[in-house]
Amino acid sequence: MEPPHRTAVLAALSGVPLIMVLGNSMLIPVLPAIKGALHLTGFKVSLLITLFSIPAGMVIPVAGFLSDRFGRKKVIIPALIIYGLGGVAAGLAALFLKSFVFPAILGARIIQGIGAAGTAPIAMALTGDLFTGPERSKSLGIIEAANGLGKVISPVLGALLGLITWFAAFLFFPLVVIPVALGIWLLIREPSGNRNKQNLGQYLHSIAAVFEKKSAMLLTSFLGGSVALLLLFGVLFFLSEYLETAFRLSGVRKGLALAVPVLFMCSTSYITGLLIKKHLALMKWLVVTGLALMAASLAVLGFYQTTWLFFVAVSLAGVGTGLTLPCLNTIITSATAAERRGLVTSLYGGVRFVGVALGPPLFGLLLGYSRPLMFFSTAGLAALAALLSAVLIRVRDMTAPGGGAEKTAAGNKTEAARSGQKPAWEFSPARKPSP
Repeated sequence: MEPPHRTAVLAALSGVPLIMVLGNSMLIPVLPAIKGALHLTGFKVSLLITLFSIPAGMVIPVAGFLSDRFGRKKVIIPALIIYGLGGVAAGLAALFLKSFVFPAILGARIIQGIGAAGTAPIAMALTGDLFTGPERSKSLGIIEAANGLGKVISPVLGALLGLITWFAAFLFFPLVVIPVALGIWLLIREPSGNRNKQNLGQYLHSIAAVFEKKSAMLLTSFLGGSVALLLLFGVLFFLSEYLETAFRLSGVRKGLALAVPVLFMCSTSYITGLLIKKHLALMKWLVVTGLALMAASLAVLGFYQTTWLFFVAVSLAGVGTGLTLPCLNTIITSATAAERRGLVTSLYGGVRFVGVALGPPLFGLLLGYSRPLMFFSTAGLAALAALLSAVLIRVRDMTAPGGGAEKTAAGNKTEAARSGQKPAWEFSPARKPSP
């Protein structure tokens, strides 16, 4: 693949997680406005996050299986359309319904969550298909950075849209879906040889074999990704309320303040992707360091409450997230062969969604008891994930099971070089990508 074409492909792929993250992050700065407009409790308004994330987490394994069987693009593009239609439904409900507005919006959010199931996790699997060896680590770092960039942009964007009306964010979703869906359709030619032709029983048996041999590493990685996003979204949920009550910030100023920790996450994700491209053996310890940094930051906030320390601590938590997630993405996508990668990455995406879903209500529930309890208990959760990662993640387990049938990404690239074949992502620039 020529560098310009590679850049265009990565841009299209990066648009998928960026759009997906708008589904929750863009609403966080307008949650207080929605709460006031619809006369909701704090718990009820948090359902706008939870009822997007839980359906996504439940449907993701199905989307992963379908992508392994029929192709990634055939899942991603319809999923993006469903995602956009859910936003339209929520906006129209707020605009035209006079009663049962909130239940209708929750129903639309469920539809959006179902669409989201086929977006970022499948894009991650497709990235793993298209890029091999060190290029995979770099590309997945860019994908995670795009996810983080969405989290940086979305609070400001959500706050700006909130100046129009509290439901304007819902109507914005389809506007960003269309160009990304077209980019995926027109720019990417996925390798057709990666499709899995096994029946469902054989397929599930092969997935079980992967988990049987690598259960400790995979389950620990799943836990680390879920905990990292639970803490990030819990902190952002708390920060949204805290900025209004403690500093009387609202609108764009509040959006910019919310973007600070996520900006650190985004920058760190990109740098981490470049670093592990050259030093794959560092991945395990970057995961441990990232989770430990999150634990330390939250624990400090349990002791001290000064304004400057608060923003330093939440920024360091963003750095910790940026260290953790790109490494886990590479570990997960490299744990199995391409024909089973869709389901494994989708299961990982599902537990990430569960973390996002649980973060706001968990922080809200613990805050009801006391702020120190909220910070100390969540710091303990991060410390536990760091300890398990230190003990159970083994980077050598990235070599897929099955001997000669399944090899490491680097091994596949080497064998391709010996046989004169190009890796999956390197095809002739003279050949036009098919829809």
